[in-house]
Amino acid sequence: MSQVATPAPGAGEATVEAGAKSPLSGRLVSLDAFRGMTIAGMLLVNNPGTWSAIYPPLRHAAWHGWTPTDLIFPFFLFIVGVALTFSFGKELERGADRRDLFGKMARRSLTLFGLGLVLHGFPYYDLATIRIPGVLQRIAVAFFFGGTIVLLARPRVQAAWAAVLLLGYWAVMKLVPVPGVGAGVLEPGQDLGAWIDRMIFGTEHLWSSSRTWDPEGLLSTVPAVGTVLVGSLTGEWIRSGRDRKRTLAGLLAAGAVLVVLGQLWNLVFPINKPIWTSSYVLFTGGMALLVLGACYWAIDVRGWQRWAKPFVIYGVNPIAAFFLSSLMARGMGLIKVANPAGGDPISLKGWLWQEVYQPLGAPEFASLLFALSYVILWLGIMALFYRKKIFLKV
Repeated sequence: MSQVATPAPGAGEATVEAGAKSPLSGRLVSLDAFRGMTIAGMLLVNNPGTWSAIYPPLRHAAWHGWTPTDLIFPFFLFIVGVALTFSFGKELERGADRRDLFGKMARRSLTLFGLGLVLHGFPYYDLATIRIPGVLQRIAVAFFFGGTIVLLARPRVQAAWAAVLLLGYWAVMKLVPVPGVGAGVLEPGQDLGAWIDRMIFGTEHLWSSSRTWDPEGLLSTVPAVGTVLVGSLTGEWIRSGRDRKRTLAGLLAAGAVLVVLGQLWNLVFPINKPIWTSSYVLFTGGMALLVLGACYWAIDVRGWQRWAKPFVIYGVNPIAAFFLSSLMARGMGLIKVANPAGGDPISLKGWLWQEVYQPLGAPEFASLLFALSYVILWLGIMALFYRKKIFLKV
């Protein structure tokens, strides 16, 4: 990663003439704030004091269904799509060549994918067992294919692509039989996507403890591209030149429609994050539109910006915040310190949990305090980056 005056990959330079602007090259503050909320949410749910004591809303749904935690990842991919529209639109208006933009996008995608592998392997890098799919890897692939469609297609064609991807994924998951299981089975490790992952990656390169499936698997990345396209169409609406009240009304109306459509599709194709079902794409896309609409109303319509500053600080350095904080979390789990209770050494994180946070209250409350402390710590680090005008991209 290198120091530049632009945000991380997929973030783009979101600007809109009528909107409130951040100190950074006329960026759309409401989008930066929404992105920052999403990154802060990622850090919060990924870093509890102990995984054995977590409040239910901060857990993923066990399988079908959703919790607030299940909104975070699709929100980020949605934001990638919104920002792609702004970024490509601005570059093309400057006379940029589409082939050059495609090349830059491909390089960024490969770098992102590589960073995901670096994170998964740290610090041992055992190539026989390293997890190949992952969060950054999915962002990389969805960014590349979603960006290719955005770069080459008009909004109506982008919408058609989104429909084809979601309907096609539904048909494939329901109709194509899995050897030894049959067609349409949507249980952990038994769906078509899990079978494809085992055939391509092998069981030693997957996430789940049973080594039979991965929540960021190959086939389920197809509808994740649809999430990016929902974002790109939203970006087209925002930068279309309409007045702010009409823009806001469109965001909220479209969000409500998608939430309802997602719930209706849920009746036959359940909302499910691990296999990123088509109903999940529509439902989470609708929720993202509603949250972005709320940010747009508060910041761009009402002009209330002060409350958003912490989120903007996170939002202009999203990949750096996620990657570096994840690396630190892994390091805290690997560093060994003396166990105050005697016996074998424990991890630095285990020591902090046992000696500092656990005595503060009930396990779930203390675990949440640990997570909040980690979010605040990284807000301070990102604030230093922001103050020094250090914005990292790949």
